[in-house]
Amino acid sequence: MSSTPLHDWGLAPAEAVALQRRLAGRVERGDRLDPVSRIAGVDIGFEQDGEITRAAVVVLAWPPAADGAFEVVEQAVHREPTRMPYIPGLLSFREVPAALAAFDKLSTRPQLAMVDGQGIAHPRRLGVASHLGLWLDLPTIGVAKTRLVGRHDEPGAERGDWAPLVDHGPEGEEVIGAVLRSREGVKPVYVSPGHRLCLETAVGWVVACLGKTKLPEPTRLADRLASRRDQKRR
Repeated sequence: MSSTPLHDWGLAPAEAVALQRRLAGRVERGDRLDPVSRIAGVDIGFEQDGEITRAAVVVLAWPPAADGAFEVVEQAVHREPTRMPYIPGLLSFREVPAALAAFDKLSTRPQLAMVDGQGIAHPRRLGVASHLGLWLDLPTIGVAKTRLVGRHDEPGAERGDWAPLVDHGPEGEEVIGAVLRSREGVKPVYVSPGHRLCLETAVGWVVACLGKTKLPEPTRLADRLASRRDQKRR
């Protein structure tokens, strides 16, 4: 699935920061979602001490089977030289190019993508899930294992309980994500809308895709695909 180029990637860090601020204004925080029959999971990591970026995409059929199992419709892995050094807050400039190339290998276009990373829960409201969603004009959700920005109360102990992730923005306090208890007795995950979804819808989809583990099945299976292809983890 190809996409119309959104911008050049060869930017200096200051230029990338300025671009993030401009692109953040284009992120849609309301629902614009077609009927879903395919969900993609996206995992992006690094090999060879960060010299190579690796992106894995797994496309799953929706809804799952009666027993909760997801059917894998298609999958792709892409590796390429890393384009930008590690700079906090600019990870999407390292990760999205490889993810786009992995999506280009697919013959199936999903209607929704869950990304291992942040959506709008980012200092400039443009994490990897938001950046990818803008490039592909695709509803995306960020599902991160750690907090990048904001503050929150502890969510309830039951699976599906969540607490708002709040940060100070240009217009005051704003809710930028949800701290979700995805499995009883484990640390929560950080869910944030990427593009073309509101927070409540994003959380609803993540909960609907939970299996027996902490991560929703789309990102868990994308991570497993990447791990199986390369034993050296990020």
